[in-house]
Amino acid sequence: MNLTTTRLALVLLSTVSINAMAADVHWDYEGKHGAEHWSSLSSKFSTCQSGVNQSPINISGAIEASLPALDINYQAGKATVINNGHTIQANVADGSTFTNDSGSFDLKQFHFHAPSENTIDGKSFPMEVHFVHADAQGRLAVIGVMFEQGQENKTLVKLWSKMPKNSGGKQDLSGLLNSKDLMPVSSDYFRFNGSLTTPPCSEGVRWFVLKDPISASKTQIERFSKTMGRDTNRPVQNINARIIAK
Repeated sequence: MNLTTTRLALVLLSTVSINAMAADVHWDYEGKHGAEHWSSLSSKFSTCQSGVNQSPINISGAIEASLPALDINYQAGKATVINNGHTIQANVADGSTFTNDSGSFDLKQFHFHAPSENTIDGKSFPMEVHFVHADAQGRLAVIGVMFEQGQENKTLVKLWSKMPKNSGGKQDLSGLLNSKDLMPVSSDYFRFNGSLTTPPCSEGVRWFVLKDPISASKTQIERFSKTMGRDTNRPVQNINARIIAK
């Protein structure tokens, strides 16, 4: 199975946390199976240590660039909420896309991390959502959105009403969901090359982190963290020779 096929299989299985390569290897965010040990858990996870474009990162020193607008065209549709043991994830119906100079990417799923995985100028946010996309060739692109603590988020009210308490649980969402309701009005963004933030840490992922955060209440953030039972963020990785554009 080549890397492109692996990436496509990954998103079609609707998970970045557990996939065909990683399903038989237990990993976690802390302890002896935590992030600092991922590369030693399996040879399939070697990129978690040897990779040079790993995610997440601290977004700093970004260079001004004439970045093309993100043409986000998400459609309301059915969704299934899953607790996969590492995150709460929403698998979405076909039909939502975004387009940029790299082409058109289909939204497959989105999921959450608390606290945020990426940081901005050293600032960590209480929660982050990742929208995971793939194009026809299996190339991956992730749009990241930060949460700040504030007003209750109406879309999270809907999602959290179906949040499974136990790993492996899943529930269909009542009514239709438009994933764009979890994005700020402005789509200004930081852009960089990176990787999956969970094993096998595959590189070649296009990252777009929106500059503006959205709001979630303290209760909503705490409910996610309590359900997961631990922090669900990989520590920031070295930027190395990468350029961050804004």
